[in-house]
This record gives sequence, C-alpha cells and structure tokens, in this order.
Amino acid sequence: MAEEKSTSVSIGMSMKGGRTNNGFVQNEDTLERNSDPGSPEHSPQHDTVDVLGPAGPDLKDVRPYAGMPKEVLFLFSGQAHYRVPREVLFWLTVASVLVLIGATIAIIAISPKCLDWWQAGPMYQIYPRSFKDSDKDGNGDLKGIQDKLDYIATLNVKTVWITSFYKSSLKDFRHAIEDFREIDPIFGTMEDFENLVAAIHDKGLKLIIDFIPNHTSDKHAWFQWSRTRTGKYTDYYIWHDCTHKNGTTTPPNNWLSVYGNSSWHFDGVRNQCYFHQFTKEQPDLNFRNPDVQEEIKEIIQFWLSKGVDGFSFDAVQFLLEAKHLRDEAQVNKTQIPDMVTHYSELYHDFTTTQVGMHDLIRSFRQTMDQYSREPGRYRFLGTEAHGESVAKTMMYYGLPFIQEANFPLNSYLSKLDTPSGNRVFEVITSWMENMPEGKWPNWMIGGPDNARLTSRLGEKYVNIMHMLIFTLPGTPITYYGEEIGMRNLLATNLNETYDAVQKTQPRSALKLYQELSLLHANELLLSRGWFCYLRSDNHSVVYTRELDGTDRVLLMVLNFGELSVLNLKEMISNIPTRVRIKLSTNSAYKGREIDTHAITLDKGEGLILEYNTKNLLHHQTAFRDRCFVSNRACYSSALNILYNSC
Repeated sequence: MAEEKSTSVSIGMSMKGGRTNNGFVQNEDTLERNSDPGSPEHSPQHDTVDVLGPAGPDLKDVRPYAGMPKEVLFLFSGQAHYRVPREVLFWLTVASVLVLIGATIAIIAISPKCLDWWQAGPMYQIYPRSFKDSDKDGNGDLKGIQDKLDYIATLNVKTVWITSFYKSSLKDFRHAIEDFREIDPIFGTMEDFENLVAAIHDKGLKLIIDFIPNHTSDKHAWFQWSRTRTGKYTDYYIWHDCTHKNGTTTPPNNWLSVYGNSSWHFDGVRNQCYFHQFTKEQPDLNFRNPDVQEEIKEIIQFWLSKGVDGFSFDAVQFLLEAKHLRDEAQVNKTQIPDMVTHYSELYHDFTTTQVGMHDLIRSFRQTMDQYSREPGRYRFLGTEAHGESVAKTMMYYGLPFIQEANFPLNSYLSKLDTPSGNRVFEVITSWMENMPEGKWPNWMIGGPDNARLTSRLGEKYVNIMHMLIFTLPGTPITYYGEEIGMRNLLATNLNETYDAVQKTQPRSALKLYQELSLLHANELLLSRGWFCYLRSDNHSVVYTRELDGTDRVLLMVLNFGELSVLNLKEMISNIPTRVRIKLSTNSAYKGREIDTHAITLDKGEGLILEYNTKNLLHHQTAFRDRCFVSNRACYSSALNILYNSC
C-alpha cells in the first residue's frame, strides 16, 4: 500500500507539474474524472500528450490567461487576429526606421557644409600695447583686454585677434622676438594670458594670435648660440662669408632689407655676415634646416595647448631665400649699382616666395590639424604677405586637395588713401575674380601697420566702409577703434580714460556698427548668398546679395564721391518702383520707402535696400559674369533648411 500511495503522489505531482499556472486552473473537470491512479490515462506521459498532443486541446471556449505556459501561448499567437496586427506593426516599425535613416542620409548629402566660427562673424584685431592699460604703467596689457571683453561682446564679433605680445625688444613694433614661449612683462604674465583665454572662451568667442616665424631678435638664445657655433644651433640662421675692413662691410651680394640698405650685417663674434630681411636686430631663421622647422612646430603646439584657436602667420613670403647668392635684378638697369639702396629698386625674385615656401606653410597646417580633431575646436590659419600681387596672394589658399591657409589676409582696402568708387570696385572684383572656387574671402579696412580709417579717408567715410565690409561675402575684420571712428593719436594723457560714449547716441558710428554686425549674423543672404555687382564709377558702388530659394534681394548703394543721383530702374529692369530702406548710414531713413527712379546720395552715404523678386540676377545671362558665390547654398522655405543641390 505504501508503494501504491507513493506512486499516486508521484503521478499527481507530475501532472500538477505539467499544468503549473500560478494558481489558475484551466479545466478542473479533467482532474476529477481521472481519479484512478492505476489508469493508463493517468500516467505523466499520457497527461502530456493530452495537453500538448498533435491535435492540441480544444481552445474554442478558452481565452488567454495570465501565467499560461509558452506552449499554450504559441497556440494563441499563431491565430490570424493576433498574428496579423503584430506583423503589421513590425513592418511599420522597420519601414519607419528605414525612412528615418534614408531621410537622415539625404539631408546630410544635400546639406551644405556648416560655416565654421572663423566664417560666421567678424574678427576684432587688437594691438595690445595701445588698447587698455590696466595698471597705469603707460602700456596696454592682457588684463586690459580682459576688462573690455563685455564691450567687445556687444559688437557681435566672433573672434578676438591679438597681435604680438611675445617677449621682445621694441624694434619694429615688437616683431623682434626674444622668446616665443614667454609673455613680455609689459603685457603681464603667462597666468594673465591663461586667464584671458578662459575669459574669451567663456564669452563664446575665439582667440587667434600673431606668429612671426621668419626671424627672431638678435638677443634670442638661438642666435647667441649660433654666433658661437654651438651644436645644432650653428646653422639656425643664414650665415655667409663677407669682407669687413676698417669698419666697412662688403656683403655677399646686392640683396636689400625691406627698410633699405644691405640685408647683410657683419657679426664680429662669428666673423661672418648674417642675413636679415628687416632690421639688423632681426636675423632671419634658416628654414632649410629641419631642426628650425621642428622648433617652429613645437612653438605652434605650445600655444595651441594653451587654448589658442588659431594663428595669423606674418611675413610668410620671406620664409625662404634662394640657395645661391646671385644678385637680384635692378628695376632701373641704368642706375649705378652702388646707389641702389631702396627695397623698391630691386626685383625680389631670390628673396621672396621661393619654391618650398608653400610646403612650409602646409606643414604648419598639418601640425594645427592635429589639434582640430576635437569637435568644435577647429584651428584657424591665416597668412599675411604685404606687398604681394593678388595672383601670388591667392596661392596661400592652397591647392584643390591640399589645405593651406583658411584665407590669406586681404588688406587692400586698408591701403586706400582717397575715397573712390572705382578704386573700391577694383579691390572687390580683383579678389573675387582671382579667388579659387569654393574658398572664403575676407576684408580689412585697418590695421596696426596702416593709418586709421578716419585719418586716411575722413570721418564721413567710416560708416560707409563698415557697411561695405559687412555686406560683402566673407569675414569682416575690424581693427580696434575703427568701430567708433578713432583717429591716429600721437600722444595720450595717461590719466585719461576712454569709454565709448557713442553707446548712448542713436546716430553714432558705434550704433551703426552694431546694427551691421547683427544683420550680418542673422541674414542668410549675407552669409550664404550670391554677390552680383551692377555698377561702379568714381562716385558709387552698387551690388546685390541674393539666395536661391528666396524671392528677397538686398541691394547695396554706396556713394564714395560727391552728391549723386542714381536711377536704379536703369540698372535692374524688374526692380519695384518703391523699395524699403533696411539700413542706412543716416539712421533717420531706416524703414522708409524710396523711389528707385531717382535715389539721391550725399557724400559718404550708403543704403541697404530690400525688395522682392523671383527673377534673381545671378540667373540672368547679362549678369552671369558679374556674380560670385563663396559657399553655395539654396534655401527651402517649405522645410526651412539649406541645401546644396541647387
């Protein structure tokens, strides 16, 4: 009996084990009907077949219940009214994912490249020694720049550009550098610089600095070691034998310094002559020496690691000289050779823009690219080559597949000394017509090497020149003080303080500058649009900015001469009879409408006009050769996006 009882319990447990449902009984009649433990039907094997056999249980009157085993669940899930909705939802999900992936790929494929920070807004150039003196020692300094960051931010600029602040002698505007890794004490300390970098970045701005790799000061440690022929520094500079008798030096050839007279200077310690493109206190480095190239790259890396966002490389056309020592040709061949002392009296075929010079700049670019991999931290490279022709200047953009400078600095407008519509027009078109396709222009109207705009052209032309550079394609560059019409100052009272009182004046140069920079930041036509020039004469310059996908045009009318009357209907046949003044150098005219048959402009007056048309000029055959675009894009008003498959 004990054995039979044990078997019965075992079978009962087996059956319950096969029907576990966490407290829910599927059909209690089944258990009551099979009460005979000896019955073959009651065996575990039979019980399993009965529930999960080929025919399966009769589920006609049974609904899904919580805790049912997977075998039963599968029987229900296979029914059409469960399976079909599930499959529909699955394939809808798959289709939605594919559509999203496809849309993302399509948007990426057709989207134009985003403007980088050095393209998106103005640069503000600061000569630190004369900017702001924070400690009243008579010299501007780094803390002074930091003190003015709130003001700089109100100008809507994107980049602060600080000229040379390295430890230097006072020779040649601080370009005779004694140590590339040190801050000159008159500007502060390295801690001051680090604090300034952090403060600039906290304002959402970027920082670029000057770098002058061509030469050092004669007080630099490298030069002191070179003149004593110490180790690798022996050939860090360009040395050649020369004759020096009775205080008179006979140089190796007729090469001249930029500042006049021979570019060779005798050194009594080494008993040789060294080469200098500028003053004798600025010996040229020997860039044909790989050790020199490596030193310069390490200096670039040093400042990038400090958080600098880019460099303006100065005097780059002088980096290499010819290996030979042949004389350079005279401009006037009849001139007595001994009387040739001015730089302009020679052709400088052997001392500027030598083969291999662009390779050096590309190597600098490659060094900087190593620091540009971090998202949002692209490093900018600009080049300055004063005196170069436009054609030679364009070579600094690099080749189609080899990056060099982001742009060579365009200082041609800074050299204008008389107001002229024709001259302004020549500067604009010579740059735009020669610039390689897809490259980015820039425009400067001042700088530390030029007289201030107000002193060169007169106060009447400050506003119109700002209107010009903020409405041309590319990056506008402002030398500090130009935004308020600052003049050249020979001397200042050190006890005086200068605040831009124009902030409270509704018609000030500063107010217009701020309005122009804000318009430049927010107007797609100015950042992405086509530039089409219509007219230039001795007085006026007229051009448009327009963008595919919009039916709106901005028309700039700038008068650099005497009182003029223009008929815009003669220039643009489909222009409306009346157009709105979006911005004017005379703030009283803003928002007014003006008759396009006769627009009267006073000396130095400029207008930004706005009108609607579907017939854009750059689509018209007559204007095709007079329209340029730097970063082509089209606008979709339906999707509110830019795309490039125009």
